Amino acid sequence: MSIAIIINPMSGGASPDQARARAELASTVAEVHGEPADVFVTERGGHARELARAAVNKGARLVIAWGGDGTLNEVASALAFQQVPLGLVPAGSGNGFARELQIDRRPERAIADAIHAQPRVIDIGEIDTHLFVNVAGFGFDAYVAAEFAKRGHRRGLAGYVSIVARALRSYVPPTYTITTSGSCRVPKKAILVTVANSAQFGNGARIAPRALLDDGRLDLVIVEERARWRTICQVPRLFDGTVERVPGCSICHITEATIESDQPMIFHVDGEPVQGGTRLQVRIHPAALRVAVR
Repeated sequence: MSIAIIINPMSGGASPDQARARAELASTVAEVHGEPADVFVTERGGHARELARAAVNKGARLVIAWGGDGTLNEVASALAFQQVPLGLVPAGSGNGFARELQIDRRPERAIADAIHAQPRVIDIGEIDTHLFVNVAGFGFDAYVAAEFAKRGHRRGLAGYVSIVARALRSYVPPTYTITTSGSCRVPKKAILVTVANSAQFGNGARIAPRALLDDGRLDLVIVEERARWRTICQVPRLFDGTVERVPGCSICHITEATIESDQPMIFHVDGEPVQGGTRLQVRIHPAALRVAVR
């Protein structure tokens, strides 16, 4: 059986020449390690999911996603609940999932590690049929993700900073009613509602410091809307593991939840925005995905 390597040519702001170089490198590394590889380059949104499904149907023993969180999400969604493991070459702007699994940023090393890894099993989350492997959320981060996608900005930190700066002035948080499988303190208004399978957003920002990928639970992080600029001043706590000390922040473990709002909600799954309704179901799928990491 062969392996499949699916490359997003635009991740990390790559140029067409860089995309071709990625494909050539992928083929070379696989050949060096004695694995026949089918290498594909995506052409549009959703294409990575289609390619991953086709690879599974052709009998691939491993599917490697080379790209950012969106590519990761598409390939992982296609491999969920099956035996074919996911490999990853991180090439996005944040790479939270790859950082959590300590995947090497060097493409040749990441591919080699995936080829030789003994796969491990992790959980995946779901919001109304949309799967996620790292983090999903409602509120400010989902609004920023939607604005970023709508305005067609190139991926990268500078684009996000620009969108965030404008959103901080204009974003109006909705009212939420959150019913969980556990007992959480639920505010009437929240600037951030994050559902975390992994501990971090990306770039070292840890939104749920105690979250584990294989504990059969999601971490629900709620940050109430208080004095917004005071909350912003607490951002450094994302990078030292003390986010729970942010005023108005609460974190609890859940296996399922219902999120309701007084208006249709935009949410994101692994950074990709989705338009939802006024009532959304969240749940965990334990041990639903195999990942090839060393």
